[in-house]
Amino acid sequence: MYTGFQHLHSYMSYLVLAGLVISIIMALKNYLTRQPFTDKDRKMALLGLIPTHLQWIFGLILYFLSPLGLSSLSGETMSNSTLRLYSIEHPFTMILAVVLITIGFAKAKRGSDPKKQFMFIWAFYLLGLLLILVRIPWAAWP
Repeated sequence: MYTGFQHLHSYMSYLVLAGLVISIIMALKNYLTRQPFTDKDRKMALLGLIPTHLQWIFGLILYFLSPLGLSSLSGETMSNSTLRLYSIEHPFTMILAVVLITIGFAKAKRGSDPKKQFMFIWAFYLLGLLLILVRIPWAAWP
């Protein structure tokens, strides 16, 4: 079960990155061309939001199943860079990224000014994407 979730979490990250990049590009394009915010734009933003949330759920499950997750927290965790990455840095940074992406979507959905709606999406999604890129364990990435 652990190996299955590990593979699912690893390969799902491609969908997360693709969805976020597409959402950011579309929102930035519409922001710069001053397009109205339509239902299609909301769905494009969901293209980045939904895979990110699913990835977070898979990661949360993996955190409890993995020997590098919750079970590895001890006094030695901070002195071991691999344990610190998997048990503290990666989860905390990804939670922060998911929160930023969710805030961006919520603010855009509730907004009334199209320019601000697109700005919330591209700015918050970009911040979330940057956090994700910083804390992906590249050495273990397929």
